[in-house]
Amino acid sequence: MGEIHVVLVEPEIHWNAGNAGRTCLAAGATLHLVKPLGFSLDAKEVRRAGLDYWEKVPLRLWESFDELDRALPELGEPFFVTPDAEGTIWDVSYPERVALLFGSETSGLPARIRERRRDRQVRVPMMEGAVRSLNLSTTVGIAVYEVFRQRRLSGAR
Repeated sequence: MGEIHVVLVEPEIHWNAGNAGRTCLAAGATLHLVKPLGFSLDAKEVRRAGLDYWEKVPLRLWESFDELDRALPELGEPFFVTPDAEGTIWDVSYPERVALLFGSETSGLPARIRERRRDRQVRVPMMEGAVRSLNLSTTVGIAVYEVFRQRRLSGAR
């Protein structure tokens, strides 16, 4: 069955983290949050966004991107999801262990990360000119379920 890791780098909105956590739980993925966070993990809104599932979400908290970056090889092959990538999430055959990384809601992945990882960037396809980007938790759901679809995991219904 493979591992899926979802990494939110400096997320700002509690609803998105809660929704991403619920998606992770549904797909058997682990959620990673990289500080600084724009909200408290104890916030009622985060629990509400994840409904009664938040306590069950496999969650790892990282103090900085540098700390996560050192551990990234242990998590799996990284893919940086950003709206300005050349390739799409459909262009990848996902490996057994994969880490999907997403930036913050207002600024995306920091430029220093994008510049070093251009060859690992993918985007969610959209109609040209329709919108600049999708909501973070929507993008997480689309990307996670593309990995999930490719694997056709046993136990999925």
